[in-house]
Amino acid sequence: MTAHLSGPPSITVGILTISDPVASRDAKAAACEELKLAAEKLGWKVEVEAVVPEDERQIRASLVDLCVENRVDVVLTLGGTGMGPKDVTPEATRAVIEKEAPGLPELVRLKCMRRQPAAALSRGVAGVRRKTLILNLPGSPKAALESFHAVAEVLPHAVGMIRSASRP
Repeated sequence: MTAHLSGPPSITVGILTISDPVASRDAKAAACEELKLAAEKLGWKVEVEAVVPEDERQIRASLVDLCVENRVDVVLTLGGTGMGPKDVTPEATRAVIEKEAPGLPELVRLKCMRRQPAAALSRGVAGVRRKTLILNLPGSPKAALESFHAVAEVLPHAVGMIRSASRP
């Protein structure tokens, strides 16, 4: 039995796709579209969709921009969570967050490993910067969607906690 977690009535989302090679852009564009549809199906509003190269400095700058300028509740990153030399999304995320939320990627790995043992290799992290929750997701459409669904139930509660903590 799953407990119902309460949270805010509406959630705004930014999706940041990390992609360099042209060959992977189509797959990551598909992942972004599927993720957007899944979020909207939950009643959330995707306010921003952006693409940034696999460069740690540029990823950090984009994350900061999404958290400050665009003021979204949740930033979902797509890609860069593997073990390749260009996979630097977790490092960029750790550099900008103020509080880590290790339970979210742990939950993603736990639930996704049941279907795909390779999910244990994901290095995705999650945390809070100012009033925004950042969550790293894999870049493949199937893995991104499964990862999102693994934590979607608890994200509204997390956003509610962040919002209430930021009130004076």
